[in-house]
Amino acid sequence: MPVYRPHTRLATHEVSNQPSPFEDVNIFERDRALSDAVTHAGGDVHRSALTEFGARCGSVEVFEWARLANDNLPKLRAFDRYGHRIDEVEYHPAYHRLMELGIAAGVSAGAWTAAESGHTLHAVLMYLMYQVDGGVCCPMSMTYASMPLIRKEPEIARDWVARVTSGRYDPSSLPATEKRGATIGMAMTEKQGGSDVRTNTTAAAPVGDDAYELTGHKWFCSAPMSDAFFTLAQTADGLTCFLVPRWRPDGTRNGIHIMRLKDKLGDRSNASSEIDYDRAYALRVGEEGRGIATIIEMVNLTRFDCILGSAGAMRMALTQALWHTSQRIAFGKKLIDQPAMSAVLADLAIESEAAVALALRIARAFDRSDDAAEAAYSRLATAIAKYWVCKRLPGFANEALECHGGAGFVEESPMPRLYRQAPLNAIWEGSSNVIVLDALRAISRAPDGIEAVRAEIRKARGANRLLDRHLGRVDAWFEPDALNEAQARAFAEDLALALQAAALRAVAPDYVFDAFCSARLDVDRRSLAYGASTAAVDRSRIIERAML
Repeated sequence: MPVYRPHTRLATHEVSNQPSPFEDVNIFERDRALSDAVTHAGGDVHRSALTEFGARCGSVEVFEWARLANDNLPKLRAFDRYGHRIDEVEYHPAYHRLMELGIAAGVSAGAWTAAESGHTLHAVLMYLMYQVDGGVCCPMSMTYASMPLIRKEPEIARDWVARVTSGRYDPSSLPATEKRGATIGMAMTEKQGGSDVRTNTTAAAPVGDDAYELTGHKWFCSAPMSDAFFTLAQTADGLTCFLVPRWRPDGTRNGIHIMRLKDKLGDRSNASSEIDYDRAYALRVGEEGRGIATIIEMVNLTRFDCILGSAGAMRMALTQALWHTSQRIAFGKKLIDQPAMSAVLADLAIESEAAVALALRIARAFDRSDDAAEAAYSRLATAIAKYWVCKRLPGFANEALECHGGAGFVEESPMPRLYRQAPLNAIWEGSSNVIVLDALRAISRAPDGIEAVRAEIRKARGANRLLDRHLGRVDAWFEPDALNEAQARAFAEDLALALQAAALRAVAPDYVFDAFCSARLDVDRRSLAYGASTAAVDRSRIIERAML
């Protein structure tokens, strides 16, 4: 809560030249880049709800919940006082308040319950929620992404669709049949293989109909208090996808044992765990032996959320930097008015706007997935954007922290939490090499994806000479023998920049679009560090547009 009338005149000095507290700021209403992208994506029908949610997310109360949820970490309670195994995680009440806020707003269900532009609604809610706390976004993201898999099997759909889309958060440790709402988690990787899930050894034994019992371990199970988990295990026909509920149909606890919670760099409000399956009851989803092909639908949506989360974190890091530098005076004038600082801030603003423009373009494609070209675009663009936007965030967070000087390095500031969180999305759901190699395989197996993406970026041809030259670089990748695994990152970078430019061309003012082309596509003037480009850009207008 806000501090009421603190002392400013102390025994040895008077407190001055300090920014006012960042509190009660509507982070949707004050984000012009986001607003323009929402309109272009067809999301104006949700503007009233998004404005309300932006006000809540920017409130001092909700930011205090985030602080408390991260200062009071989840605790594993493997046993009760009598020695009975219960495998439960205890969270601070602030965590539950954040979960209730997001789920009630539609972060996890809005895409499936909205009459139109549902994925755009979800995208903006996730982007805003991540600015408060990335940890709670993890279970909401997995719950959102679970719906295509839940709908695959009629029996599972009958029992779980209503629970997952209820818009109600119920943290009680009870069978899902007795709860008002449910959340879904994932548990795929194992110690010996990590991202190479083909090496998984968890075994699935059939026990009748589509039911199985699973025995094995999972090295990463995020949000272990979820009501059910999608997972991968080996059957006689190979790796297969399963839904594993926390409770068995007879109302007894399922054989899911939490071995320990991970002590992580960031994402600390969210519990991540190692688990063992001890003859855990599970329902098959999709065909036996087709586990990767089945679960990839869920993975593609959680990768989309990685983009949204990283874009949201960029915006909050930029917001904090702008807030501080616009009020702090050094060497006779505000930091924001110092040429070296304005160069950094303008460069960060360009990066942030390009990230949200591309993220909302992908949301629009998901909303229009009944169009074959849009569906093809979303599949490839999601992978490319996941690689690039998530890869850019750690350096972005570092630069925004540096704008604060030492004040950004202490835990009372939100910057350390943003900084620690920053690397996560580049790792979750496939680290950078996994993603770019997946993109290469997708291009070779489904050429409609690259054709849809190239058609999209060609729409911007002729708008800027630097972009035209860059599109020539992209075209060169498709010459015979030009593209191989060793160059996968270079290819993904070139394609991502072209996608961002095309997205900005459609939604941003010309001075933002041209600045992006100058600062990112001009090989003679772009820089390795933010704020070091020698490109001529309209810094004052770019910063003014990004200001709260």
